[in-house]
Amino acid sequence: MTTSVCPFSKASRKQGETTASACPFSKSDASARKQGEVASKACPENEGKLNKEESTDSATVPAKCPFGYDSQTFKLGPFSCMLCQALLYESSRCVPCTHVFCKVCVSRFKDCPLCGADIESIEADENLQKMVDQFIEGHARIKRSVVNSTDKEEEVKNDNKKVIYADVSMERGSFLVQQAMRAFQAQNYDSAKSRLAMCAEDIRDQLRREGNTPELCSQLGAVLGMLGDCSRAMGDSSSAVNHFEESIEFLMKLPMNDLEITHTLSVSLNKIGDLKYYGEDLEAARSYYCRALNVRRDAMKHHPNAPSQMLDVAVSLAKVADIDRALQNEDAATDGFKEGMKLLESLKLDSEDSALEPRRLSVLEFLKKQVEKPRQSAETAL
Repeated sequence: MTTSVCPFSKASRKQGETTASACPFSKSDASARKQGEVASKACPENEGKLNKEESTDSATVPAKCPFGYDSQTFKLGPFSCMLCQALLYESSRCVPCTHVFCKVCVSRFKDCPLCGADIESIEADENLQKMVDQFIEGHARIKRSVVNSTDKEEEVKNDNKKVIYADVSMERGSFLVQQAMRAFQAQNYDSAKSRLAMCAEDIRDQLRREGNTPELCSQLGAVLGMLGDCSRAMGDSSSAVNHFEESIEFLMKLPMNDLEITHTLSVSLNKIGDLKYYGEDLEAARSYYCRALNVRRDAMKHHPNAPSQMLDVAVSLAKVADIDRALQNEDAATDGFKEGMKLLESLKLDSEDSALEPRRLSVLEFLKKQVEKPRQSAETAL
């Protein structure tokens, strides 16, 4: 969650890509609409619309936000923090200059970041924050009196046509994820976590109404994984593990023939393994690393010519081998490191996958050093 796009896209990764290219809520990502076009049921552009054949006396108008906040483009508005560029969270006003920022963002400064005036004190702006919260609550159903005609938006004046506004409840998810990612980049983790929690609750409501559809399970698994990243960044390992575990639960309900799904699933497993490792629970860490390795091995069987998948398997082999070494199982560790080396040495990249070469070399160098360690230790002992 370090870029301005969602790292949990359902769309399969291209060769050489290690992060997703679009938000899982994006209605414009046609390539992600698989599994029988299940997503079309939830797409805001398809809900509530009437075909021209069904009625010539009505038109559907996609809702537009007058402040420029939407899931396709980003525009700073009157409710934005100029520091994190996300919607204000815990709005705080600088005294005496009165400029407003998120509390976490402005607390890092002694002078106002906009005008340079000394900050004598910081006061909560509860009225403004209430407006921001109301804006978020109502964002999904903001409407304007326009009709879509010949690809142009025209004001509806003295027109007898009945205008039907599309229900854009799903658009809110993309909007909230966008705001959360911007806040996360600026290390405003409380803001990011708040927006993601709202998004997760929206999806849970839909799950209760529609059941465990692949589209909703994918989206919830993605958002829960992002919540895990927030908790981990805030130092709350227990909450992070819980979020990652729940993310895994929903991702496991999806078909495992999608490289992006298997990658996201294995990453969540590895992140729990990392947290267990840092907590010095080596056996638990190894268990999660092995699960991630098995997911990636299975994916490689379905996609034997996917270089990114081979790299993922090599990384997982290194993680498991590292734990084996820490558990004094040197033979298993050496076998794991050597298997990873063999896999990467056999990996031949063409021009389309050349972006993977630096990563391949980096992992390969690490594995070689790990294989050399026992030998160097023995020579030192002698």
